[in-house]
Amino acid sequence: MASKRTAALEAMIEEATVDAYNDDEQLTGLYTMIEDHLAVPFTTTVLGAEVTVRKIDLTADSIVAICSRGRDRQRIDLLDLPLPTPPPDGAEWIDAHRHWAGR
Repeated sequence: MASKRTAALEAMIEEATVDAYNDDEQLTGLYTMIEDHLAVPFTTTVLGAEVTVRKIDLTADSIVAICSRGRDRQRIDLLDLPLPTPPPDGAEWIDAHRHWAGR
């Protein structure tokens, strides 16, 4: 029996991918939900440095966070992005994406 958390993540994935027919369309559905619900900008720490997540973007094969520190910008795969404590509003959609990617 799936835990309540797993069931909630799977329900979110179903909501995001209801009209998707393949992995690319599912990824696009998840990206749309993340973009709609994730509160940006927010700060987090990457490799010991504080960065600001400015926005989320969809590439050909992944969802990335556009991070900045000063004048520098870097794309970080959303699956690799450490979240701050407490996480920003809408971060549960990142959890849903991680759950989907781990299937």
